[in-house]
Amino acid sequence: MPRSGQTAARPRSTDPADYQQVARPVAAMAKDFPAGQHIARHLHPRAQLIFAAAGVMLVSTDEGSWAVPPQRAVWMPAGIAHEIRMPGVVAMRTLYVRSDAAARMPARVHVIAVSALLRELILRACALPVLYEERGAAGRLMSLILDEIAALPTLGLDLPMPHDPRLARICRALGADPGSTRTLEEWGREAGGSGRTLARLFVRDTGLTFAAWRQQARLLAALARLAAGEPVTRIALDLGYESPSAFAAMFKRALGAPPSRYLAS
Repeated sequence: MPRSGQTAARPRSTDPADYQQVARPVAAMAKDFPAGQHIARHLHPRAQLIFAAAGVMLVSTDEGSWAVPPQRAVWMPAGIAHEIRMPGVVAMRTLYVRSDAAARMPARVHVIAVSALLRELILRACALPVLYEERGAAGRLMSLILDEIAALPTLGLDLPMPHDPRLARICRALGADPGSTRTLEEWGREAGGSGRTLARLFVRDTGLTFAAWRQQARLLAALARLAAGEPVTRIALDLGYESPSAFAAMFKRALGAPPSRYLAS
């Protein structure tokens, strides 16, 4: 209860629309989501850093999909339509960046590894007043955030979508069933085109071989299912691996830790 003569602090908005016209270069929003939440396709006039303080998010655009595990973030340029799925509970912390402040950032969507410094800066930004003092410590903190975002390396947690309609058909089917072991020749008989032609088009359209694309699809699917609490053995077998150890080896090569420790760490 507030003391006599005082008013209770007004709850901070969790509506992204309230942060798009804020008279500051960076606006920070904190919002938590239950497991299974789906944010439908939308876009923002500001660029966006979508940070997973806890949990895993799956972000999709027309160009591809990105997995955002804990302590990772996806950079979303302004005006790009996207949707977000939360397979498990997620603590999302979002920075909306004005166009002039985002001018030196990449023009494409990508996932970055959030450093310990940037994590603490983002959490602090979410606790500051929306209309923070630009010429004071808060303004310097926001400037440091922008420097960190620009300097951090990009992670290969994306799944690019091909433009060729035959490949797009194959990729949609694999997205629905990433554990499929069908060869590219077998897919070609259904989609139309020889295995050799489709293999060449895969590299042209996605920068990945068919095998690499399928492995990436399996990795993103595994992250989502781990976040939902599914056991590693079931995930491994459903995704077409001969054993949990083979799946764990692939996972560790890609993300630096076995699945049993990755989300916990």
